[in-house]
Amino acid sequence: MNVNELREKRTKLWEGAKAYLETHRNEKGTLNAEDDAAYNRMMEDMDALGKEIKRMEKQEALDKELNLAISTPLTAKPQTGAMAEKKGRASDGYRDAMLVALRSQFKQVRDVLQEGVDTDGGYLVPEEYDSRLIDILNEENIMRNLGHKITTSGDHKINIAATKPAAAWIDEGEALTFGEATFSQTLLDAHKLHVAIKVTEELLYDNAFNLESYIITEFGKALANAEEDAFLNGDGTGKPLGLFAETGGGTLADTLTTGIKSDDMISLIYALKRPYRKDASFIMNDQTLIALRKLKDTNGAYIWQPSYQAGEPDRILGYAIHTSAYAPKDAIAFGDYSYYNIGDRGTRSMSVLRELFAGNGMIGYVAKERVDGKLILPEAVQILKLGA
Repeated sequence: MNVNELREKRTKLWEGAKAYLETHRNEKGTLNAEDDAAYNRMMEDMDALGKEIKRMEKQEALDKELNLAISTPLTAKPQTGAMAEKKGRASDGYRDAMLVALRSQFKQVRDVLQEGVDTDGGYLVPEEYDSRLIDILNEENIMRNLGHKITTSGDHKINIAATKPAAAWIDEGEALTFGEATFSQTLLDAHKLHVAIKVTEELLYDNAFNLESYIITEFGKALANAEEDAFLNGDGTGKPLGLFAETGGGTLADTLTTGIKSDDMISLIYALKRPYRKDASFIMNDQTLIALRKLKDTNGAYIWQPSYQAGEPDRILGYAIHTSAYAPKDAIAFGDYSYYNIGDRGTRSMSVLRELFAGNGMIGYVAKERVDGKLILPEAVQILKLGA
């Protein structure tokens, strides 16, 4: 059966389902249990056909793409047509000039780099490079995937409703009562984070070595690790304020004096207010997960549920688990981490340190960024402190 036949079958099934619904409603306009079950089965068949149609459409597209790649060999020079000219830090000239500057220890600095001079010395990373740094930060840092990212040009103020108006019953003709809605503010600042590495002159001048990828990858991993540690444990002094911070972090749900039990995990889930539970998940250390994997419910079933689908996280009691080497071993966080705001101030910059390591025949490179992070609603994340 081809995709067109499946579409026709799905259309007929939909028309039949609509007709069935109209002819089986009772005087109240609803369906009885038997008719409702029959209608739901029709909808399940509709969904199944829809998934199969999408699967076949994707298969046809892949077949077409692969056949095209085989049947139409490349005979012309790529990108010979007219293309929109890239300007500024996105231009090819800026990217090439940055690579030349890196290899020449910033002796061959072209005019095209002047627009990227950083206030602290050094040059702003070209847009292509900066995008790849962001990719590495997102991949290595769980909080950049879970939190809410903001790009700021200055101190970023976030308004928070401190009190909300409440409704009240009144009799006819009775005077209205007025409540006051007040607001507070939290501020996202910009803390400087840097990473420095040394490379030998041999690597620097070896054209076969992909210097730019090496530097960007190493810088990205180092920045991501430092960020994740701060986003989880930072005290807000010279660094972001972390989720697990004693003051300004998540709300303390409970402190256990004994080993953790299944009931403690259930209590943690329901310590979080219902609106936040919809998108909530756990954050914990790998060592903590070892203890949780051994817990069972009253029926003897493990509360830990492994993922059977690639890319999907494991779950506990239906909620996703995210592990981090930087999460404390004596605490578990549960909440909606979209209320953790991450503020990136501008772009990242790179500079070279030549004289410092000249005696060792090495060149130093430094990447810098300014970033802040803060949980703007502490009630959106609940923290369970663990006992021995």
